[in-house]
Amino acid sequence: MDPSTTLVVAAALGGLGLLTSLRILFEYERGVIFRLGKLTRAKGPGLIFLVPFGVERMRKMDLRIVALDIAPQDTITKDNVSVRVNAVVYFRVADPTKAVVEIEDYYFATSQLAQTTLRSVIGQSELDELLAERERINEVVRGIIDEGTDQWGIEVTGVEIKDIDLPQEMKRAMAKQAEAERERRAKVISAEGEYQASTKLAAAAEIIQQFPGAMQLRFLQTVVEIAAENNSTTLFPLPIELFRSFVEPGKPASDEARANALKAAAESMISALPDTGDKATLESAARRMIGQARQKGREREPTAAPDSDD
Repeated sequence: MDPSTTLVVAAALGGLGLLTSLRILFEYERGVIFRLGKLTRAKGPGLIFLVPFGVERMRKMDLRIVALDIAPQDTITKDNVSVRVNAVVYFRVADPTKAVVEIEDYYFATSQLAQTTLRSVIGQSELDELLAERERINEVVRGIIDEGTDQWGIEVTGVEIKDIDLPQEMKRAMAKQAEAERERRAKVISAEGEYQASTKLAAAAEIIQQFPGAMQLRFLQTVVEIAAENNSTTLFPLPIELFRSFVEPGKPASDEARANALKAAAESMISALPDTGDKATLESAARRMIGQARQKGREREPTAAPDSDD
């Protein structure tokens, strides 16, 4: 063979071997190098040179965090409630050489370990703990999975329970419990309000009892509130003091006192009449009451007995 031809063939083979021995790895990638089937070390990132012609081979590994979705798991809690739980696991390859040598498929193995761990932890927890202490359960599951995958060179950074599906019967029972709790709170708040209102009313009654004039002020305020509405009928409440002389034993009231009391009540009504369209009618009725009171007073006055001859 011509020496020049041999040189060209050798140069071509050398160039081809050089091209096949060069690898470029990104920042988040590492290359696990095997030389004749024996593990040497992990290289990268950047430009990697391998011994050509199959002497060295490389297994590329991704170091970014992987979000692994765990399929819904049907399990029974510690208090015998059937639930369906699904979660998501976040993990990354911390040691590329262990992830290649120690485990065949680290992704599948991590998924299976996460499923079994989740079912085990849920089975050891009660339903109330599962609903109220989700953060603690997430941390427990993460710790168990991380301990199991540490020998594979996998680091578990987090576990989150996404959804807890309860049976319809349990949902109705929980809804009834929540409704009963709301009703209990409403009744307690209403009772406390009644107690506070009764305390204030008792204090107000004591003050009004000490100052009789306060009842008249309250009466006038009631009349003003009634007149504020567009009513065709106006009610005038009469103070109880007007009838006290009629009901108190041992204090018979004279006809003149009764007439004067009615007259005073009628005059107070006239002074308290609201400025409405029916004021003239109401005032006329009040004055008729005054006239009738005076007439009854005159009729019941005792007449002087005639002098009789001895």
